[in-house]
Amino acid sequence: MPTRDQVTRLVRDVEANRILDAIDEFYDENVSMQDNLDPPVVGKAANRERERAFFAGITVHQNRALSTAIDGDQVVIHWLFEFTGSDGRRYRMDQLSQQYWRDGRIVKERFYYDTARIVDENPDAAAA
Repeated sequence: MPTRDQVTRLVRDVEANRILDAIDEFYDENVSMQDNLDPPVVGKAANRERERAFFAGITVHQNRALSTAIDGDQVVIHWLFEFTGSDGRRYRMDQLSQQYWRDGRIVKERFYYDTARIVDENPDAAAA
């Protein structure tokens, strides 16, 4: 079961764009991570590389936890994520992260967001 301190430290790392540090510290070696209904990616190394590649191709402007809820071994974090993609456009994504913890580590995480509602903050930038 996670402690509030662990969740607070995880949020602090992610908000400071220390995503890979957060994975190293808080994720289980066999973690399963899934976006919406996509197939899950299994294993810390595979997920770390996936996150590294994603964040290497964008510029993060904001990655902020709006709220957290902890109930036993489950945590839900409401994230607001703003970034500029490799296409030069700025995006805003509102998502929920549902986590299952065991022995102080995240063993399963699923992200829920509406891909049709990822807001392009500057639609004219792509046309320029």
